[in-house]
Formats: sequence, C-alpha cells, structure tokens
Amino acid sequence: MLITIKKSASAAEIHSVQQLLDHHRLGHRICENRTQTVIGLEGNPSEEIALELRKLPAVEKATRISTPFKLASLAAKPEKTVIHANGVEIGGDKVVLMAGPCSIESQEQLDLIAVELKKAGVAVMRGSAFKPRSSPYSFQGMGEEGLKLHSGAQKKHQMATVTEVMNIQDVEMIAQHVDILQIGARNMQNFDLLKAVGKSGKPVILKRGLSATIEEWLLSAEYIMAHGNPDVILCERGIRTYETSTRNTLDLSSIPVVKQLTHLPVIVDPSHAAGRTDLIPALSKAAIAAGADGLLIEVHNDPKNAKSDGKQSLLPQDFTNFVPDLRKVAEAIGRSL
Repeated sequence: MLITIKKSASAAEIHSVQQLLDHHRLGHRICENRTQTVIGLEGNPSEEIALELRKLPAVEKATRISTPFKLASLAAKPEKTVIHANGVEIGGDKVVLMAGPCSIESQEQLDLIAVELKKAGVAVMRGSAFKPRSSPYSFQGMGEEGLKLHSGAQKKHQMATVTEVMNIQDVEMIAQHVDILQIGARNMQNFDLLKAVGKSGKPVILKRGLSATIEEWLLSAEYIMAHGNPDVILCERGIRTYETSTRNTLDLSSIPVVKQLTHLPVIVDPSHAAGRTDLIPALSKAAIAAGADGLLIEVHNDPKNAKSDGKQSLLPQDFTNFVPDLRKVAEAIGRSL
C-alpha cells in the first residue's frame, strides 16, 4: 500500500499515521520529495486497517499496490513522468539523444565531439570521469579534473551532461558539475549508493544490472525514489546471456514490459549491448520502435586510440549519418527526434 499525505498535513498529523502503522506492526517508510510526501508499506493491510488509515486527517488517499515497488508503479502514478534536466525533457513525446565518449580524456576531445553531436541534435552529452573497469590496470578516468572539463564543455556547447558516479563520497562533488548522474550496471544493487543519489537532487540514469530481472531493476529505482528523488531514468543496456557474438544481449522486450509497470522513462544503451559499432544503428532503430524514450550512445573522435570502449564507439560522422533514419522511425510511431 502507498499512503499519500495531504500537503496541508502537520507534522503531528503525519506522526499519527506512523503511530497507527506501528500499532498494527506494519513495516513502512516515509518518503519526501519536492512534490509530495508518501508512506510506503511493505504489504497491503486488511480492509479494516485501511479504513482506519483513510479516516486520519493527514491521509489524502491509501492505494493498494500489488507490486513490491510502490513509488515507481503505475498504480501510484498513472500518468508518465517527464524529467527535466537543464532544459532537456526526458520521457515526453520527443525521443532524446544522449551521446559522447565513454571516458573524458581531454578538453580537445570533448570539444571535437561536442561540435558534431550538437549538429546532429544531441541534447545530452555523456562522458565519465570515474570509470569502473573489469581490469585494475585499465584507465580509471581523470577524476575531478575530468568533471571540470565536462562542465566547461557543457557551458560552451550548451548541452546537458551526464556522468557516472561510483562512490558515495563522490556524489555531492559530482552533482555540482553535471546535470544527470548515472548508476552503472555493476552498481545497480549498491543500495547505499542508491540512497545517496536519492538525496542528491539530480536526475539519475539507472542502468539495468548485468543479470538483473526487471523486478530487481525497478526495486533499485524504488530505493532512489524512496530516499527523495522522483527523477529516475531507467536504462536498458543489455543483459548477460550465453551468447558471445555480442558483448551483451539487448533485451528489447524489457521496454514495453517496463512501460506496463512504471511511469518512469526508459532509455536504451545500444553501445554496451552490442560491444561493436556495426550493430548500433539497427539496435537504435529497434529501441525507438519498441518505445524507448531516448538513446545513450558512445561516440569518440578517435575510437582506435580511445582509453576505454573504443570497439563500441562510433565516429561522430558515422553517428550523424544514421540520425535521419532514427528520425524516420520516431515519426512512424508518432514521436519526434
């Protein structure tokens, strides 16, 4: 059950709701964000207790929700969520393009890429200063210096920015430099980190874990939302299967499945799904056709010498060349690009 608290409710009235829940030994958590206060219950109480709750002066409504994720469910919010990040709308009628290098390497690199991406209609530039790498000997990112370069490119080229956050202690510092925080697949169930970005006040891209079920993915989104942040963008980036011809297997079916369960926007990262550039155009078109609200694509000015993920990074011109095809697919399903 999800209990929605009236905006006019006093602290004492809200406390009365919690007292009633404690009396009936109902596990719960109070969740506050900029628009509302709600209380999520572990399960659904009896009709008698539900009636008691609805009579309390602080309670606007008490909604029975069958899924373990409450705030993210369509039952809690039937209308879709549109997230705003530095002038960019994610989750609306327009399919949003997000692109850029896997890792920030230099100011020159960012400027070269940003100029071309801007021409192609990219609204959000990606680029990470802290990189989780499978090998401890691989390039780990430029750190805070890279964030400053990213922020400078954003101001110069007027694009929103997204970067990955790996550690709790870095959340506040990174949030000062970028518009959107990203939780990588390896950290999807790093619950302390999810709590921290929930308190950050910045939109969060939550990538699906390497072998995560859809329910686990949505419960991770619930962690962020339950700690005060309603602006979660789900990102399908391929899951681990027995197939070896691609880096991961892009689960296109997850897009319509998730949209039947949640009001949150869903984007797709075809680069990490494919692990190779030749498949990115086809996967991108398929993702839009399946209902994705955006694409997150790796683009590098010199992929052969990229410090990370060069094999799956498109040249700026190659990216630009297939954008018109993406626009046609978007228009065919009643959306724009």
